[in-house]
Amino acid sequence: MAVYALTGFSLVSLLSFGYLSWDWMKPSLVADIATDPVEKSLPPAFARPPHIVFILTDDQGYHDVGYHGSDIQTPTLDRLAAEGVKLENYYIQPICTPSRSQLITGRYQIHTGLQHSIIRPRQPNCLPLDQVTLPQKLQEAGYSTHMVGKWHLGFYKKECLPTRRGFDTFLGSLTGNVDYYTYDNCDGPGVCGYDLHEGEDVAWDQSGKYSTFLYTQRVSKILASHSPKEPIFIYVAFQAVHTPLQSPKEYIYRYRSMGNVARRKYAAMVTCMDEAVKNITWALKKYGYYDNSVIVFSTDNGGQTFSGGSNWPLRGRKGTYWEGGVRGIGFVHSPLIKRKRRTSWALVHITDWYPTLVSLARGNLSNVPGLDGYNVWPAISEGKESPRTEILHNIDPLYNHAKYGSLEDGFGIWNTAVQASIRVGEWKLLTGDPGYSDWIPPQTLTNFPGSWWNLERLTDGLRKSVWLFNITADPYERYDLSDQRPDVVRTLLMRLVHYNRTAIPVRYPAENPRAHPDFNGGAWGPWASEEDGDEWEGGGEPLKSRNKKKKCKICKLRSFFRKLNTRLMSNRI
Repeated sequence: MAVYALTGFSLVSLLSFGYLSWDWMKPSLVADIATDPVEKSLPPAFARPPHIVFILTDDQGYHDVGYHGSDIQTPTLDRLAAEGVKLENYYIQPICTPSRSQLITGRYQIHTGLQHSIIRPRQPNCLPLDQVTLPQKLQEAGYSTHMVGKWHLGFYKKECLPTRRGFDTFLGSLTGNVDYYTYDNCDGPGVCGYDLHEGEDVAWDQSGKYSTFLYTQRVSKILASHSPKEPIFIYVAFQAVHTPLQSPKEYIYRYRSMGNVARRKYAAMVTCMDEAVKNITWALKKYGYYDNSVIVFSTDNGGQTFSGGSNWPLRGRKGTYWEGGVRGIGFVHSPLIKRKRRTSWALVHITDWYPTLVSLARGNLSNVPGLDGYNVWPAISEGKESPRTEILHNIDPLYNHAKYGSLEDGFGIWNTAVQASIRVGEWKLLTGDPGYSDWIPPQTLTNFPGSWWNLERLTDGLRKSVWLFNITADPYERYDLSDQRPDVVRTLLMRLVHYNRTAIPVRYPAENPRAHPDFNGGAWGPWASEEDGDEWEGGGEPLKSRNKKKKCKICKLRSFFRKLNTRLMSNRI
C-alpha cells in the first residue's frame, strides 16, 4: 500500500482553496445549470462553412483557469466556456512539439517519427513533409488560412515553414522559447539569435512589442481585412504562458499580494492572455464573423510547476505521462452548437481536431487514410457518445529506460522499462519512467521550491515499472491497481504491442552546426536546401546580416562578455 504524506496544509486550508469541494465522480457538481428544454435557436445544417479560430496556449496548467477553482482571474475563458461546451475528459501531450504535431496531422507521434522529446532549434528535423496538414485540407475546402504565434515543428528547410505547410500567412516564432519583447532565443551558451518571422522573412521591425499583444493585434488585422462571407481558419498559438516569465507591469500589480514571485508573474501572464482572447472574440463580432464561427480553446500540455503553473489536484506536471501532464483545459464556444452551456465528459484527444474541423469545413478526408483522430463534433454539439474509446499517450523507445523494468514484468510481451502510456476505456496503464510523480498544490508560498513541505509526495513506488489506474474512479492516480488486476495490465500491454507494430522509426537527428544564428544573419531560420540533405559539414565565417536595420542584441552582449572574459583571463595569467 502506498504511503502518502501531506504536510504544510491542513484540512481547513485545503477547504479554503476549494480543493476538496470538487468531486469528479459527480459531474453535476461542476456542470453549469442546464439550459431551457428548448433552445432559443438551434441552428440547422450550417448554411456556410464556419469560420474557425483555434487558440492554443503554452504550458497553462490544468488548475490555472477560473472554472477549475483557480486563484488566477480568467473571466473571458470562464464566460466562453460556460456559454459553450467544457471538455472535462480532454487529453493533450506532455510537451510542446508532440501536441502541435498531433493537432496539425491528426496522427499519433509514433506515426510521424516524433515520439521522442521536441524538435530542437539546431536539429535537421521537422514535421514530415509527406504529411497532409490540417491547414492544407482547409485550403482545399476553400478556406483562407493564417497562423499567429509559436510554430515549434521544425524549420531547417524552407519546405518546413508554416507558409509551406498550408498557411497563407504567418507571424510568429519558429523555435520553442523566446523573449516576449526582444524575441531572442538561446539554445545553449553562446548559441543565440533572433526569432520573430513574418511569412518567410525575419521581422526585425517588430522587436519590442509584447508577443501576446502583437499576436492579438495581428488576428484583429486579419479579420478586418478579410470578408466574413468567405471561410477563414486562424490558428493562434500563443507563446503565453511559457517561460521566460514576463508580463506588463499592470497585470503583475493585480497579483501583488501573491507571495510566490513565479506564481505572481505566471498569473499575470495568464490574465493578460485571457484579455487577448476577449479582444479576439470582440473582433469576431465587430467584423461580422461571430454568428458563423467556432472557437476552440486548448492547452498544449500540463503546467510547469516550478515556473508558476499548477495542475492540482492532478498528479505530475509538464513532461510527464501522469494526468497533470496530459489532461488539458479545453472547450468549444460557438453559436452553432446545438446543446450549449454544459460540461461534456466525452473522451477527446488533440488528434481529434483534424477530422472534426475538416468535417465542419465540408472538406474531404477520404484521401488522408490512417488518421488516429475521430470526428467528435456530434459529441460536442449534440451530446452524443464519443467515437473514441482509447488513447495512446505515447511509446518512446529512446527515453531513459526504467532501472527496474523488464520483459518478464511485461508477461514476456512488453519490456516495461520502455516509457509508454495508454488509456483504454476507464483504465490507464503506464510503463517505464512516467516522470515526476508528486501532487503539487498552487505555489502561493514565498519560498517554494526551496521548501519541500508544501507538496504531497508518494513515498513508495520508486522500484516500479508498471502502474494501472481506473482513471474514471481515480482521476488523481492515487491507487495503483497493477497488482490486483494483472488481467487488465496484460490486456493493455497487448494494445501497446499492437500500436508499436505500426510505429515508424524515431526521427531525432544530431544537432547541426550550420544552424547557428551567426551563420544566418543573427536570426534563427532555415539553413539547409534540398541539395544539402540532412547533413552539413563545413566551416567559415558567419554570414553578414542581410538586414542592416537591426542586429541581434544578444549577439552583441555575447561578444562583449567574450572580450571581457578574455581580458580577465589575461590578467589572471
